[in-house]
Amino acid sequence: MNERLYLDHAATTPVLSVARNAVLDGLKRWANPSSPHAEGRAARAALEDARDRIKAALGWQHELIFTSGASEALSIALGRSTADACIVSAVEHDAVHRAVPNAYFLPVGSDGLVARDALYGRLAALGARQPLVAIQHVNNEIGVIQPLEELGQVVRGAGGILVADCAQSAGKIALPDADVIAVSAHKLGGPPGIGALLIRDLGLITPSGGQEKGYRAGTENLPAARGFAVALEAGRGWLARAADLRSHLDGAIEAAGGTIVARSSPRIATIANYRMPGKAASAQLIQFDLAGIAVSVGSACSSGALKASPVLTALGWNETEAGETIRASFGPDTSRADIYRFIEAWKRIAP
Repeated sequence: MNERLYLDHAATTPVLSVARNAVLDGLKRWANPSSPHAEGRAARAALEDARDRIKAALGWQHELIFTSGASEALSIALGRSTADACIVSAVEHDAVHRAVPNAYFLPVGSDGLVARDALYGRLAALGARQPLVAIQHVNNEIGVIQPLEELGQVVRGAGGILVADCAQSAGKIALPDADVIAVSAHKLGGPPGIGALLIRDLGLITPSGGQEKGYRAGTENLPAARGFAVALEAGRGWLARAADLRSHLDGAIEAAGGTIVARSSPRIATIANYRMPGKAASAQLIQFDLAGIAVSVGSACSSGALKASPVLTALGWNETEAGETIRASFGPDTSRADIYRFIEAWKRIAP
């Protein structure tokens, strides 16, 4: 019997061995980083070392607040923002919509991209003094990369703040020039339960008291922070191979009668979303699982829902079409043999 094949790295990645070792080493530094005694000072030094290494690996020169993950980072950035209005793209992660349920929506085209003109129009109609605009860097369901350098110029031209969810892009491609960025370790080979809010100016959010300069309460997770740093430093030399694998898979899926979601858009190499016409995604998921292959239906955070993906409906897909798509996502160990195995399973499952 074949070993299980894991193609759901966009949901979470296996912890890299070097990151696991760093976590175990961090557990030896058990003192509270806020304690004034020698043990506490040693723990604080180790925590700040991890913070500096994460910032260096990401090319970030401003503030970094440790959080439990990207979802909490987004909750802080949006829920405690000093902005006087909030705009979010229609394809944001559910964590964004939960944090600001009354935000103004920014539509995307059938390619999944936010158009510059649409952003101009929404900002002009809103007329806010300091609007906050949240646009995900790489979509977690379909892998589309937003042109945040261009869109950021529009936001700043209107006196606004750009918030970027970079959970899927951090450590894989360069961070965008945003004012606030959310990242998560478990998407890039680090341990779960640790992430960060990168923020250009702490004055953009209101303080809460507690640790992290008063902006995030709770004892810092030192072992996980060290694992996070090491995972980022591990390098991403495998991404060129992932791009080649994804290109090969795209061609095979189309040849087998499948449809590539947002095919013409810039997409990160690690995420692919495919439609199998005539086969419900829920049925596909079960049959792939029985074949020993782990894939997903949209976001892992909302895959238990029976409704069509809001991301795909935002692209103009109807409920039937959106309900026939699955996501395959790659990691550093994904091989060409894995892709061949997935393709053969697809052909067997397709009606």
